Parts: sequence; structure tokens; C-alpha cells
Amino acid sequence: MNENQKKTSKNILSKKDLPLGILAGFFIGLFLLPILKVSNEEIYLKLKLAILPFFLFGTPLGLIVAHKISQKIPLIWQIAKFGVTGVINVLVDFGVLLFLSSFFKNYYDVYSNQNFLSFKSFIVLTITFYSLYKALSFIVANINSYFWNKFWTFDGRSNKKSEFFQFFIVSVVGFFVNVGVASLVFNSFSSLSSLKQDQWALIGAVFGSIAGLFWNFMGYKFFVFKK
Repeated sequence: MNENQKKTSKNILSKKDLPLGILAGFFIGLFLLPILKVSNEEIYLKLKLAILPFFLFGTPLGLIVAHKISQKIPLIWQIAKFGVTGVINVLVDFGVLLFLSSFFKNYYDVYSNQNFLSFKSFIVLTITFYSLYKALSFIVANINSYFWNKFWTFDGRSNKKSEFFQFFIVSVVGFFVNVGVASLVFNSFSSLSSLKQDQWALIGAVFGSIAGLFWNFMGYKFFVFKK
């Protein structure tokens, strides 16, 4: 088998791709609804009936287009699946983050910008409840990420113990990148604007997720799920 044949064989539209694409679209639409309600309720009210059907049909359609393009640019197919998986993970991350923030604020009167821990030595290091919530939401999303990426994006068939350890190493670095960037944005700007804390929580999560997704794709492809 020559090099071109090898590349093409990795980009065959398998029986599981479209069903998983439809399932992914369903999850994307479902998780997006409460997030959009918090970030912009006016747009949420206008689009709430259209969001779920749009992603339910639009996600597999987008995958079909990406698959066609991948016949000329093979990497596009893997990037497309990673992108869909990444969107699901981001929405799981955001959803858990908003749930924790709202739950503790409404039932225990604990706000995201309150200090959870504070260390004072040569420097003052403060960890807010937002950073704690973001860490927990990242862990949940990361578990979800492992299964989507292993069995779909990178189509991993190996059950070797070292694979999960490698995934863990890449994810730990991604954890610090994601949570660090998100916390930096939230703590630096949430008090300088009229936006709600929940809205700034989402903005911080967006920046953290973008930085984390780039790192994760490179790490998963070339270190964890390499063929």
C-alpha cells in the first residue's frame, strides 16, 4: 500500500461516523441552550426552538462536507471530528461550570469571585471559587473527551495501560492551560465591566478552552493516539 492509499484508508466514512455525528449534534444543541440563556437571554428566546434541529442536522452535514474535502487534504477529516468533539467538551465544561456557579450561589450564597483559599508568603496567591468550579468542570469534560477522542476522532483500538497515562499527562498540561487562562481573564476583567459574573465566567471559559483545545489536539495526535 502506497502513501496515498494509506492516507485515503484513514478517511473512509465508517458506519459509526454519521450516527455519532447526529448524536454529537444533539448534545451540542442540548447543552448550548442553557448556556445561551445565561449569556444572552434575548437571543435565546428568539432561537431556542431552532437550535436543537439546526445542530442535529447541521453537524452530520458538516462532517460529510469535511469528509469530501479530506479526500484532497487528509488531515481535514481528523480536524473536523476533533472540532465536533471539542465543541461537545467545551459545552460540557461550560454547562458544569454554570451549574456549580448557580447552585452554590442560589442555595449557599457562595459567589464565584469569593476566595476559596489564600496563601501568603513571599507572594499572595488567591484561589477563588470560580477557579475551583472551573477545575471540576474541566475534569468532567476531560473524561468525556477521552472516550470521544479514543473511539472516534483518533479511532484508537489499543487498550494499553500507558495510553491513559499519556492522555493524563497531556490533559494535566491542558488543565493548567485551560484553567489558568480562564481564571486570568475572569479575575482580571470581571470587576471592570457591567457584565454579570456568569457572563464573565463564560468569557473566561472561552479563552481557556481555545488555548486548551490547541494544546490537546497536538498532544493527542502526536503523543497519545499516534498510530
